[in-house]
Amino acid sequence: MGRRLVPLTLDNLPDLPKRCRSCVFWELDPVSGEAAVKAGRPELEKEAWISAVLLEWGSCGRVVYVDEVPVGYVLYAPPAYVPRSTAFPTSPVAADAAQLMTAWIMPGYQGQGLGRVMVQTVAKDLLRRGFKAIEAFGDARWKEPACVLPADHLLAVGFKTVRPHPAYPRLRLELRSTLSWKEDVEMALDRLLGAVQKEPALRPL
Repeated sequence: MGRRLVPLTLDNLPDLPKRCRSCVFWELDPVSGEAAVKAGRPELEKEAWISAVLLEWGSCGRVVYVDEVPVGYVLYAPPAYVPRSTAFPTSPVAADAAQLMTAWIMPGYQGQGLGRVMVQTVAKDLLRRGFKAIEAFGDARWKEPACVLPADHLLAVGFKTVRPHPAYPRLRLELRSTLSWKEDVEMALDRLLGAVQKEPALRPL
């Protein structure tokens, strides 16, 4: 099985699932996000966001290919580039951390270690850029796939709660710890990435 992880660019953006290419939950603040959806231009806004981040910061994601078939992706960026993060009651993300926005692996490719490789690749990238951790807002009441990752799954793969909240706790994963994960954590990570965004949709704003 030939697999490779490629930095997300405008060239391979079309390899993301269509529903994800038109989701701007994280990329825009609530008001702008609602306006983009009503105007029928969320895909253009997504492309503009990725373009801006590429120019100013560099690649903000990875696309996973198995035998040249795109089977997953992960998005991450410094919190300054993630307007939606300020809308959470447990914000802000720590200054030494990047924000894990969302991630997904095609159901037929879960359980093959792709999640581990994906996050370890992100960890190495962020360590090289001077970050110490990755943080995420979890959904403590998660019931179905959506743009906010389920808090229980984040905890299962090594994240620790740094600011509790009954609905949206903020969690943190020290990047160096991801480079020496054990098998049980790797399996939990695959479950996490498989659980996220099977049918993702922009949440009501």
